[in-house]
Amino acid sequence: MEGHGHHLHLSSCHECLELENSTILSVKYASAENIPDLPDDNSVGLDSGDETLDEVEHDAGGFLGQSGRFDSKPPNVLVYAGGCQERFQAVRQLLSECINMENNIIYPLSPQQALSDPWLDNTRLLVLAEEETLNPQLQTRFLTYLSQGGRVLGLSSSLCPAGLCLEVRERRHRQVSQLSFTREDSSELELNLLASGKVYIRDTQGGGEVELWGELKGDTPHQRDMVIVRVTHEADGGEAVLCQVHLEISPDSTNLTTEAFDQLKVSNALRYEVLTEILTSLGLSCEINQTPAPSPVHLLATSQEAKATFLKWLQTRTNQNGLLTLPKASLRMVSHSELHSEDESLLPDGSLALVTDSPECQSSERFSMETYSKNLKSSLLGNTVLYAEVATSTMDLSEGLNLHLPKDVGLIIVAARQTQGRGRGRNAWLSPVGCAMFTLGVQVELGSRLGQRIPFLQHLAALAVVEAVRTLPGYEDIDLRVKWPNDIYYSNLMKLGGVLVTSTVLGSTFHLLIGCGFSVTNTNPTVCINDLIHRHNVQNNCSLQPLSCAQLIARTVSCLEALISSFQQGGPDAVLPTYYKRWLHSGTRVRLWSEDGLEADVVGLDQNGFLQVHSKEQGVVSLEPDGNSFDMMKNLVVTKQR
Repeated sequence: MEGHGHHLHLSSCHECLELENSTILSVKYASAENIPDLPDDNSVGLDSGDETLDEVEHDAGGFLGQSGRFDSKPPNVLVYAGGCQERFQAVRQLLSECINMENNIIYPLSPQQALSDPWLDNTRLLVLAEEETLNPQLQTRFLTYLSQGGRVLGLSSSLCPAGLCLEVRERRHRQVSQLSFTREDSSELELNLLASGKVYIRDTQGGGEVELWGELKGDTPHQRDMVIVRVTHEADGGEAVLCQVHLEISPDSTNLTTEAFDQLKVSNALRYEVLTEILTSLGLSCEINQTPAPSPVHLLATSQEAKATFLKWLQTRTNQNGLLTLPKASLRMVSHSELHSEDESLLPDGSLALVTDSPECQSSERFSMETYSKNLKSSLLGNTVLYAEVATSTMDLSEGLNLHLPKDVGLIIVAARQTQGRGRGRNAWLSPVGCAMFTLGVQVELGSRLGQRIPFLQHLAALAVVEAVRTLPGYEDIDLRVKWPNDIYYSNLMKLGGVLVTSTVLGSTFHLLIGCGFSVTNTNPTVCINDLIHRHNVQNNCSLQPLSCAQLIARTVSCLEALISSFQQGGPDAVLPTYYKRWLHSGTRVRLWSEDGLEADVVGLDQNGFLQVHSKEQGVVSLEPDGNSFDMMKNLVVTKQR
């Protein structure tokens, strides 16, 4: 039996972190009547199953590694199940148990999206798990993706690249059969699986290179049916592993006889082993990291006065047991000594410890309060810190606090790791250790210059991240940029971070939460700012020091407060020169809403923060940031599908 032709892996030095660009609802004219309440954002983490393909953007062809090549893909795994939600959920659950979900996000791909959306060049892996035969248009679409260097996993799919033909074996349909699978080390694995009823036959007219990885044993020693194959195209780097055994079906998900159930159950662990080896060969990380539980939250501050002010307010919001109940979290005030006691009754079920007497000098490996305080130059914002090693999301801890805080508190919530990071709409936000992740509370009066043009706040927040790095002496040439409406980019090549802003109005005041995440030290699974600094040192024979999350969070907050102050004093004209100096879009010609849409030239931002473009047909048009986004690689302003 043929074994794997060679060692299979991806030579990808970095993987692109897809932090979905996220935004505040656009507001042209502020008033208590037309400002929405704080939305019930359902964009929870990767276990919700609610992710959509609404806005899976192509953030670059890859990262500039040591070889100077861009060769990685965004972490999007698309599952085509022919529109069957039940089948998608089953496949999604299986994949999530096999791949590292910190490095990948799984989305459904509908038939309409498969034929229309520009997903081909922003997908790490396409999984085909349809039950019905693919029509010619879909066959062509998926083979085009493969021919462009894409990676495909076929789970009983009818996709058939050049070099193969499919033949029906009706007697094997949904029958338990014995599979012989050849591992990468050429050893063979025997297990029982349900057969699809189809087998592969080599096409004598040729095509791509075909390797046999798995075959079903027949009734006689010499009868074998080819059911797992790897097809490669050397010219374009495309690779597909196609299976005609049901790796996606668990023993308890179908009606089986007791004997068949037992046969499959015995082989269930081996089924995962086979699938994991296939996924690894297609370039996915299958090192499963168990999701950690949320950690205690530590109250820190740049001054004892700031801490005392927050504690005084906190005591008015907690019950007699020191429990603070928030919409998405509960915090129980405890001392540092109580935290390490054996008394489990201190923390009611589901609540987190809020340690109120943590010393500011006690820094964790991932966040130094000393470094943060040294770099914070703001007068108000960010002076009071809630820090957690692990949080579901900093937004979860912020909601409910921000609305009632005294204006002089300046609360920021920082996490070293998020397990349920939020992105735009219902998209997930990957949040590994090494990302700078925080939610900052800001209050803005409706009648102020910024209050009348509140969509500008997301632009200012993204600009603040770029300025935090590029205003450091020696770091001016680290090519960080702003992508409209609220992303942080390395040059025009790939995304490093994003901003999410939510708002509500009480009386005459906007209460805003600015969620921000950008990659600082996490070389994997993403390119990060320190990678760019290292690259800059090598290219310019210099020795800039790497930066830390604490340093850049503090500098970002300081820059943001300065930008807000400038805007409040001088309006848009006070900040737009700096914004245009850092943004990506000057002189860009785009098409509006589709690849066949109107051609237009980017003009700039209007007085409300909307993108202005000029077309011959419509003149100057303003595009609201909530409904549109830039597809950098296609020079396309696309509308988010709702």
